[in-house]
Amino acid sequence: MARVLKRHTSTIFREIKRNFWADDAFPKKYAGYFGMAAHQRMQQRRSKQRKQRRTFHQPRLRRECFGELIQIDGSDHRWFEDRATPCTLLVFIDDATSTLRELRFATSENTFSYFEALERYLQKHGRPVAFYSDKHTVFRVPKPNEHMTGMTQFGRALAEQNIEIICANSSQAKGRVERANRTLQDRLVKELRIAGMSNMEDGNALLADFMERYNTKFAKAPAKQDNLHRALNIEPDRLEEVFCLRDKRYVTKDMTLRYDRKRIRPEVNDLTRGLVGKYVDV
Repeated sequence: MARVLKRHTSTIFREIKRNFWADDAFPKKYAGYFGMAAHQRMQQRRSKQRKQRRTFHQPRLRRECFGELIQIDGSDHRWFEDRATPCTLLVFIDDATSTLRELRFATSENTFSYFEALERYLQKHGRPVAFYSDKHTVFRVPKPNEHMTGMTQFGRALAEQNIEIICANSSQAKGRVERANRTLQDRLVKELRIAGMSNMEDGNALLADFMERYNTKFAKAPAKQDNLHRALNIEPDRLEEVFCLRDKRYVTKDMTLRYDRKRIRPEVNDLTRGLVGKYVDV
């Protein structure tokens, strides 16, 4: 058969194996290769694949006001090409105007890097109504249980600032920041190459000027001219108390608590005596 068809034996065997038909309810003499049965199964597979590919995402309209929704994301890329190791660019973009509000190079997409970028954002612009992110573990607990609050450290910090966090179900839902990432991976890489920069510190110094030129070219006019950013609810120098790792620990009757495999005994005074039997922030 292979010689007549001028094909390799492995391809013929693979095709026969894929299209072989057999059923225990019928005699074995009826089992074998049947072109009609193979053609029907092929049509069924293709029909199923078409249905799987036929997914539609309803377009989401822009928010009407500046500061109503800020999309955030981290883009891993070789931003400095072969002049440095790959790193992450944290991107904050306003949904109503498509303007870049904060850019920051970081070693990776982690809680502390987002804390640093968020603190800079709040000090410059104030508190937005909400942030829109993906389901990265920085923003969402994948599998919460009865012993967990279901809130990450980043979510806890936003809750203390009365800022909502919304996690998108797909990358298409936060297409504004995804498309901005593709643009930055082209334009910003060239800017860094022309400037001869090869580390994150120098790159961060360039980002402010780059954002101004980017916004001048790509900014959109919002539907309403209102600015929904709010003033900070604490003093700016106290933001460090919010953007930190914080866990709850139980104070036992002997005035001790456990943290990081250690037993900690607070100083005994009138304030700490009232903490027995309660959970405290560590």
